[in-house]
Amino acid sequence: MQRRHERNAKVLYVLILLAVAYAGLLLQLRTLTGIPMLDGSIGVALGLYICSHPAANAIKMWFFERDALRQISEWSLVRWLVLNLLVLLAGWLVVFVGLTRLMGKAA
Repeated sequence: MQRRHERNAKVLYVLILLAVAYAGLLLQLRTLTGIPMLDGSIGVALGLYICSHPAANAIKMWFFERDALRQISEWSLVRWLVLNLLVLLAGWLVVFVGLTRLMGKAA
């Protein structure tokens, strides 16, 4: 029986590109919609979505792939964990930028 959710690095790379595209657009255009609250809401929602994938991978690994945790020295697993951490960091940065946009006028 084939497992439904395999480790898919392509999805994680796309999420990193999505985070970079969001940040790049904000740097280039200064605003996406012209409304800081909407720009911030988009950033927070996008960042939380980006962070959800590494979180789901961690939960899946913790509960369903316990034997993989014992093989932590295996390079493919180390690369997978580092990629998940990078995506999580990218998501946090997008959330931070979104919150900054959201709260920018209030401060």
